[in-house]
Amino acid sequence: MGRVLHLIKSADHALALAAIDQQRQAGDTITVAVLPGGVAPSLDASVTLRRVPDDLSWEGLLDLVFESDHVVTW
Repeated sequence: MGRVLHLIKSADHALALAAIDQQRQAGDTITVAVLPGGVAPSLDASVTLRRVPDDLSWEGLLDLVFESDHVVTW
C-alpha cells in the first residue's frame, strides 16, 4: 500500500478515475489535487480532494509531492 498523489489540470477525468479506482481498491491512500484551471472529478469518499491554492497552498502541494510514493499528472 502506498500514498498516491494525482494532479489534475484538465476536465477529462475518464482515465484518471479508472486509475484512481484501481489504486483505491488495491488499498493505496489517494489524494487528488486540482490545479488552477482543472475541474474536480466526482470521487469516492475515501479519496482526499484538495484544490490548489484555495484549500492547499503551493508549499503544501510541494510537501505532498515529497510525501507521496507516486505522483501522477493529468
